[in-house]
Amino acid sequence: MPEAKLRDLRARFGEYADVKAAIALLSWDQEVYMPPKGAAARGQQLATLSGLAHRLLTSGEMGALLKDLGEAGDGLGPDDRALVFETLHDYTRATQLPEAFVRRFAEEQSKAYEAWVRARRASDFAMFRPHLETMVDLLRRKADYHGYEQTPYDALLADYERGMTTARLREIFGELAPKQRDLVARIAASGPQREPAWLDQEWPEPAQEALTVDVLRAMGYDFEAGRQDKSAHPFTTNFGIRDVRITTRFNPRDPFSALMGSMHEGGHALYEQGFPPEDERSVLAEAPSLGIHESQSRLWENLIGRSLPFWRWCTPLLQRHFPDQARALNPEAAYRALNRVAPSLIRVEADECTYNLHVILRFEIEVALIEGELAVADLPDVWNGKIKDYLGLDVPDDARGCLQDIHWSHGAMGYFPTYALGNLYAAQLFEEIVEDIPALWTQVEHGDFAPLLAWLREHVHRHGRRKKAVEIVRDATGREPDAQAFLRYLECKFGGNREGS
Repeated sequence: MPEAKLRDLRARFGEYADVKAAIALLSWDQEVYMPPKGAAARGQQLATLSGLAHRLLTSGEMGALLKDLGEAGDGLGPDDRALVFETLHDYTRATQLPEAFVRRFAEEQSKAYEAWVRARRASDFAMFRPHLETMVDLLRRKADYHGYEQTPYDALLADYERGMTTARLREIFGELAPKQRDLVARIAASGPQREPAWLDQEWPEPAQEALTVDVLRAMGYDFEAGRQDKSAHPFTTNFGIRDVRITTRFNPRDPFSALMGSMHEGGHALYEQGFPPEDERSVLAEAPSLGIHESQSRLWENLIGRSLPFWRWCTPLLQRHFPDQARALNPEAAYRALNRVAPSLIRVEADECTYNLHVILRFEIEVALIEGELAVADLPDVWNGKIKDYLGLDVPDDARGCLQDIHWSHGAMGYFPTYALGNLYAAQLFEEIVEDIPALWTQVEHGDFAPLLAWLREHVHRHGRRKKAVEIVRDATGREPDAQAFLRYLECKFGGNREGS
């Protein structure tokens, strides 16, 4: 009996997963290729499919199946129990939202995204403001539908980092922020870190793209199961384990921006490509949280991509693609240029010492918006004040201020904290990786990333949602997740010296 019901569950969830993949494909197209005049129709298409997906997941038949399988309990194997439990979690969350609300939310997301693109291009927050006000109102309603004990922000956070609370984040960030600000102050006191003269030149886009493809292939990204395109904001999406796509963006004055963006998204994509094939079209072929997902992107981008051994391997690649610009470049110079510590306005271009400060100020703003303590109209002034307080910088315009991120146009509040949590998880996992792979830095120096990827496949990727994020970190490292490994990493790299940094 359980076997037949399990087959039925997999088939029904597979249909839901197929519709979600179609939604993802339309969203990818909207951000990569769709002409601007297609926005209104695309919003309707996304609303229709979102409503259909919601009906499939919340159907009475799905509920009855989950009830019967839940009662089977110990009669199920570990994987089947995980499948039922995780599907039930998603079913329960979905049934808390009316279908009409789901359709409206999808339609407003599409409108808000197009407004954000125009507003960012014009550097005019007023163009985006009414759409953000609508999204904030919808997010408050969403929190009410889900329910919460302490703050509505907890209900939104649960979509991205299950088990985390606003109160716990305040504790974590309360420890991180002063220590990172102190480290930045000590570095600043040692003298200015100016941009090297060799970096200030034209770096043609075609050569940048070719470099990113070479590095992604070396990392293990399967281009027969994915592709890289351009978008206003880099992202990763998937329509199945064998179709995982990434985007990046190019700055003709900075060869590192696209490369780091591609490595970041490549880390996400390697995770998606690493789920067991037998889990495809099921809830198990997902990460248990965005924090653990972000740990993979931050590990590749920062712990590997900003290391000296990596640049001993990558500098010749850079020289091959940019023979005029990088002819005399050496690995140490590239490493120093990439690891300059200087507060900057743009989160995705921030150094490792200041990045979490960008995240923390966004977290504070999101909580204030959702709790009603901050009006959307006052957002630019509050943003600019926090940038001044945390980073000591003046914000010259909205494009480099509160319009720089895509997330709020998607209604993704509760997402930003996962970036900082990803840094913490990545550092803790990486301490264990270095212990388990003593030759790691020699391998990286020779462009051999296969042992690292194999470790990640074994200890992180293959579990999907069979384990919670906390369990993945604890089982891989023997310790509960905390901030200490990340703080040690920063102190060793920027307050002293270590091999591989």
